[in-house]
Amino acid sequence: MFFTASTIKDSADNVAFFVAANLASGVDHMFVFLDAPKDPGQREVAASLAGHPHVTCLPTTRGGWWDGDRPAGLNVRQRTNANWARAVLEPLGWAQWLFHVDGDEVARLDRDALDAVPAAHDAVWLPPWEAVSTWDSTRPTRFKTLLDDPDLTLLHVLGRIEEPTNQAYFHGHVMGKSGVRPGSGLGLTLHDAVSPDGHKQERHHDPRLSVLHYDAPSGEEFVRKWTALAHAGPARYRASRAPSAQALRTLVTRDLPDDVRARYLREIYERTTQDDVATLAELGLLVEADPVGRGLSPRPLDDAQRRALADRVAELAEGPKAGYLVEDARGGDAARPSRKEQLGRLNPLGRRG
Repeated sequence: MFFTASTIKDSADNVAFFVAANLASGVDHMFVFLDAPKDPGQREVAASLAGHPHVTCLPTTRGGWWDGDRPAGLNVRQRTNANWARAVLEPLGWAQWLFHVDGDEVARLDRDALDAVPAAHDAVWLPPWEAVSTWDSTRPTRFKTLLDDPDLTLLHVLGRIEEPTNQAYFHGHVMGKSGVRPGSGLGLTLHDAVSPDGHKQERHHDPRLSVLHYDAPSGEEFVRKWTALAHAGPARYRASRAPSAQALRTLVTRDLPDDVRARYLREIYERTTQDDVATLAELGLLVEADPVGRGLSPRPLDDAQRRALADRVAELAEGPKAGYLVEDARGGDAARPSRKEQLGRLNPLGRRG
């Protein structure tokens, strides 16, 4: 059985897509932690997930879930929740893999690929595929993948990216996501699999595995996401993205007329995030993926598995959660694959990169 863990605050429509897309893309069961369960719209989200046979929905209230000690940082809450889920699954031998994904991501899994992971590997890597972004799109089915140096240089010379790096090409993260065998003792950070002492672990990779990232698939979603992040507490961003994050936080929280704020949010979106989809398509740099249309059927828990899972959830839900926090990964001999290794392994269309 393949599981995901996610800490989310989103609309009911987006959550419905998030759940349906993951379950149609190879995931069997999802832990969904509602990050702000008392905020407007979140009761509707909880109601939509209540009783779902493939979802364990956990409202993380300040007094109940967090026992009065809710971490201020979103990243801390995400890591704590993901590793709580790993602890729940640890003694359940039928729980094969747990992936830590965000609410705007879809774990694109392949059962044959995961069943073939060598026994010596307790972690796998999901490289990122990022949805293209235009102002008026809904949920695009075209995605950018990590590129090699010639393609990045081409886009840079054409003036489509500021520098010939994947960090400039992608608006969201380029690190991908990780999955671990729950019984292995490995922990999960936002992107890495780590040993109990915090060192990054070597991760198996198969080109049939990836994570679809809907970082900002439309201008409307860009505005919604960054407005929510501005009120979610401290969060860390890579250096190239930090200025945009700060500018957006300033704009969202400043007392401005709605039309003025909307105009400048759109300008920031157009300057920082909107993709030149026509050029990328003409150059053959995009791949197609429709996660809901993939149509895989999640495997249901049998009665014994459902009881065992419910018992573990009830057992571990009480009390402080701070002990489940896994700190950010430290470097080591078993760090993530090098950039050269990553690019060499990514071959979605039979081309390099």
